[in-house]
Amino acid sequence: MNKLLPLLLLPSLASAQITVETLPTIEETTLGEVLDVPEFNFSTERSANSDLGTGVILRGLDRITGAVNNFSMTVGETLEFERLEVTLEACRYPVGDINSDAYALLKIRDIRNEEPSFYGWMFASSPALSALDHPRYDVWVLSCEAASASSE
Repeated sequence: MNKLLPLLLLPSLASAQITVETLPTIEETTLGEVLDVPEFNFSTERSANSDLGTGVILRGLDRITGAVNNFSMTVGETLEFERLEVTLEACRYPVGDINSDAYALLKIRDIRNEEPSFYGWMFASSPALSALDHPRYDVWVLSCEAASASSE
């Protein structure tokens, strides 16, 4: 009986009429008349909520051997960790508190590939938020170094 039900409903659907209704017309206006668009001055400088560091301390992990290495590098420096080439472009930390968090702009490339495996900001407080996607190695940020802290 369940197989015959669609066949019984078919004639009633075929006899239904489809009507076309016209849509109401919309008056043409300019966007400025409809919305109050505020003026924005792009020349104003915004104060950053972070200070620039001169270097970074990173931790690298070889997942196969379990070897963990900490290494320090300065802004603009490129170093090799196993088969990875790591370049530090910037390191920032919250204003006046270098120990609370660190944000490092890193470019990480497997030396066997032309394209970088990772290019972006890594965060010390949330390493999984923006992480290196490599089958063997893992690299994450520990902290930034400031000029005064590195000279001590």
